[in-house]
Amino acid sequence: MNIALIALTEEGLKTARRIGTGFDPPPSTYIFNKTGEGNNCSTEDKTPPYIRPFSEPLQQLVNRIFKHYDGLVFVMAMGIVVRMIAQNILDKYTDPAVVVVDDVGRFVISVLSGHEGGANLLAHRIAAILHTDAVITTGTEAQKDIIVGIGCKKGVSSEAVKQSILDALQRVNLTMERVRLLATIEIKSQEPGLLLAADELGIPLRAVSSREIAVCAKEHGRSDFVKEKIGVWGVCEPAALLSGRKTQLLLKKQKYPGVTVAIAQENFTW
Repeated sequence: MNIALIALTEEGLKTARRIGTGFDPPPSTYIFNKTGEGNNCSTEDKTPPYIRPFSEPLQQLVNRIFKHYDGLVFVMAMGIVVRMIAQNILDKYTDPAVVVVDDVGRFVISVLSGHEGGANLLAHRIAAILHTDAVITTGTEAQKDIIVGIGCKKGVSSEAVKQSILDALQRVNLTMERVRLLATIEIKSQEPGLLLAADELGIPLRAVSSREIAVCAKEHGRSDFVKEKIGVWGVCEPAALLSGRKTQLLLKKQKYPGVTVAIAQENFTW
């Protein structure tokens, strides 16, 4: 996926850089900015993200690049973006994924081509980088209310992760179609097998910081082994509980070879 990030302010450029350097594996990423900072070196001489200043009117830039990228990430106000992309929109099968992020990275909003264009998944990836929530408004997403928390050993395979998730879901009579997010602790979020499993399943992976887990007030299991190894009492249960709103554990920690899995439901009604 090739991605263009467009920023108008110094603060926006900082946020765009955080996003651009946070992807793993890194896509072909360009940052177009209005601040004058950048370089004119060839892409062969640099690693992503490639910085490109622009002086033309924003509308002209958008018209020029709209169809040349799989994803467009605007770090600016939503109103500006809507006006800029309006004349370029054709249909959900050909339009690029469009995501809007505010200047300081508090909100990540999927705006256009959520499913077919991948804007929902892109928004979740960016939200994980910025340690915030993605705002997804498509109707089918609203029906997904299951979060799968995952802990894993180094070097775990994607197949082991997927099989563990499938077995855990079957234990509580749930299907993969109900799963909105996979969640894990930040220090495990770049584990190749876990990333590949999330990609193959087409489900976003959210990273929860050790600090969030350490202060989690929700009831969850505690492991002396996990505490000794990574400094927190648990991973899969608190990660699942903290990654949604009004969550409740449906399945406590299940142990598999190299993987632990817990399942939480959002908007749980007692």
